Amino acid sequence: MQHDSRVGLLYALAGFAVLSVGDGVIKTLAGEWSPVAVAALRFSLAAVGLGAMLLAREGLAAMTGVLRWAQVGRGLALAVSSTIFFTSLFVLPLATATAIGFTSPMFTALFAAVLLGERLRRETWIASALALVGVMIVLRPNLAEAGLWAVLPLFSAMTFALLIIGNRHVAGQGSGLAMQFAVAVFAAPVLIIAAPLFGQTGLPRFALTWPDWTVVARCAFVAVTASAAHWLVYLGTTRAGAAKVAPMMYVQLLVASLIGWAWFGDHPDAFTLIGSLLIVLAGLYLWRAGEVKEPAESD
Repeated sequence: MQHDSRVGLLYALAGFAVLSVGDGVIKTLAGEWSPVAVAALRFSLAAVGLGAMLLAREGLAAMTGVLRWAQVGRGLALAVSSTIFFTSLFVLPLATATAIGFTSPMFTALFAAVLLGERLRRETWIASALALVGVMIVLRPNLAEAGLWAVLPLFSAMTFALLIIGNRHVAGQGSGLAMQFAVAVFAAPVLIIAAPLFGQTGLPRFALTWPDWTVVARCAFVAVTASAAHWLVYLGTTRAGAAKVAPMMYVQLLVASLIGWAWFGDHPDAFTLIGSLLIVLAGLYLWRAGEVKEPAESD
């Protein structure tokens, strides 16, 4: 049993680390293609690949069984969250966007109180206040450089919290693979429609052009690695339990910091490091208080 738990934690660590690698690849696409189009292609490829795997492993009944209205909200939440997060990666250091994204557990607890009627505990308010202070410290230099674009990861965390709540609602409706397929198959068409609409805004950042083959290859890489990472986290959760796996998500920040430093030359100042630490501490405090029941999934 103890061996299974350790193996599960290793699975989860690997999964969360791989997610940050995918985010790093997304950041290389800055200025090359619209972030909405990147998200659309990433989830379209994932939907096809996951659908094929699900059909082969569990049959047609498993594919159609998860195509329910309750899954639409999950797909919409992930589509919005991913688009916002990908856009933030184009304008912010990788570690900064990742750190602010870790406010999602706090938003999950707050939204659960409003949407699910769960009791809002004192610990939730304390963790949320601590995370807010951390976010303000992290945003201090980035607001001056990126303007209001710097707050995008905060909105991404909010919409991602809605996905986590949706995950609770549909728990038990299918396997982990089926749940991944469901969210991708509903997110993809939303993003396919949104990409040309964003292109009509006239903002160069969202201009929709025919992508270079390297752009398609990188989107495919992210689709494969993200799906593999989610599967590793799922395996880790089944072996070690959600409570033990949840803190492992913070390895993403370490990997993101290393990638940002080595790949993009990002060198966070002391205030950014302090703010990031406060956000992580808020998440760990909330986990210890028993509010965080499941690990986050990434975009």
